[in-house]
Amino acid sequence: MHPTRATVAASGEPTKLGFRPLYMQVRDMLVQRMVQGLWGPGEALPSEQDLAAELGVSQGTVRKALDELAAQNLVVRRQGRGTFVAEHDEARILFQFFKLVPDVGNPCFPESRILSAERRAGTAEECIRLGLVTGADVIHVHRIRLLQGKPAISETVTLPAGLFPGLGDGDLIPNNLYGLYASEYGVTVAKAVEKLKAVLLAPEEAEQLEVAPGHPALHIDRLARSLDGSPVEWRVSLCLTDAFHYHSDLT
Repeated sequence: MHPTRATVAASGEPTKLGFRPLYMQVRDMLVQRMVQGLWGPGEALPSEQDLAAELGVSQGTVRKALDELAAQNLVVRRQGRGTFVAEHDEARILFQFFKLVPDVGNPCFPESRILSAERRAGTAEECIRLGLVTGADVIHVHRIRLLQGKPAISETVTLPAGLFPGLGDGDLIPNNLYGLYASEYGVTVAKAVEKLKAVLLAPEEAEQLEVAPGHPALHIDRLARSLDGSPVEWRVSLCLTDAFHYHSDLT
């Protein structure tokens, strides 16, 4: 007999009566297993039938939990093959996280030119945004991103140094940072919150983007979080929008 209102713990054992829908509890348990590294990016999850038997819930409950994860872009359902942990490949990032698209033509993944990368003590604001103790070490990356071969974005990325040991220490920093976080450090970016506003570029920013000082730009402040909700990256982007726009699908 399947439990219908029991809470499923991370161990897979039912606990006390819960008030959240059972499929949501199963979803959270599956996310916890991803956090723990049981299933890495690109790896297949057990079948719905096997998960249902292990957890003591119906196959329909498991299917609904997996559908929820698919809607959040955390897993990919492949017809006839099963369910796989989503990877941060360029196609997924372009769909989920990169919203600057050309006014004319198809979206494209930007190239990157690293200006600086250093490990240092975080500023007060950096530590607050990343949930770190005051003065904790951070990794700070400054890069220019090119679209259609031209500078379009000046971007600073700040990371908790403890999560990404060795990042930037003499090694080339790849264009696809989210893919690096997942493949090399086991940190999956699950969601991000952005704040947008219009600004005028300061002289140094304008020079980096090869425009005149005071040129208008879109300022994007993004805080990215991992599967367990912890902040893992603070990214600030200054974007030229002369030939591009920010595209958000609200459906």
